[in-house]
Amino acid sequence: MHRAYALPVSALALLAAGGLPSGAGAYPGGTPAFVTDVAPYCASCHSSIEAAQLETVAAPRVQAELSANKHIAKIRNPKQDSPYAKLSEGQREELIQGIERIQAASAVKLVAPASLQAGGVFEVTVTATGGGGPVVGLALVDAAQRWQARPATSAGWQVLEAPRVTGPDGAPQTRFTDGRNPRLAPGLTYVNVYGIETDTAAETYSTVSVTYRLRAPTTPGSYPLAAAFLYGTEKGSPHGAVETIRGKVPLGGFGANAGRVQFSDVLQIEVE
Repeated sequence: MHRAYALPVSALALLAAGGLPSGAGAYPGGTPAFVTDVAPYCASCHSSIEAAQLETVAAPRVQAELSANKHIAKIRNPKQDSPYAKLSEGQREELIQGIERIQAASAVKLVAPASLQAGGVFEVTVTATGGGGPVVGLALVDAAQRWQARPATSAGWQVLEAPRVTGPDGAPQTRFTDGRNPRLAPGLTYVNVYGIETDTAAETYSTVSVTYRLRAPTTPGSYPLAAAFLYGTEKGSPHGAVETIRGKVPLGGFGANAGRVQFSDVLQIEVE
């Protein structure tokens, strides 16, 4: 069962890194150099929140990808050389509780028409709450499958213009889309959203949205559409952020698997 938005994306922290130290600093601050469509399989440094994201994958590998095993277990039983080993047992438990609060509070919803005319122009909105900040990522995809989902354009949807991002303060954001080469088509299925703030003690989390203007496929049929939501957890949790010359980074670093992969429900839209 996919977690749907319930009243209430650090970033789509993905794509291969040139080296571990630079990756640890760059991904939690977003992916500003990668102003293009992405697919969630790239987020190998993230953990899955549910086994349903990995259909057809062998059970042992599924278990290895779940957050409890890929991330939380490293904190609860740290290796001697792990950054987590520097924390007391009580501090590690506080970190885990903060991470679990963020994961529980984070949710995403896609709103779109149930039916459309072939070739028709319409809008969809993705709303997301949570994530550890300061940046999260949102994307339109064709399936809620972490290693097999494609950008929504692969299913026949066409993005007609730059996505319209509304930040947690309610104001429009163009920081990510302004980084797109102006000689290239502006329509993207993926964006960074900035300014995410989280307070696990007060249970307050940012809510953001992205609106996409799309053209429907020209051939009638039933077409899938979903939202991918990728976010971090450690930097918004007690003891989880470390100050470096590059700014704050997760305590566990790039290899901690502290990010999460989450999907909205998959909508089947009828094109007539």
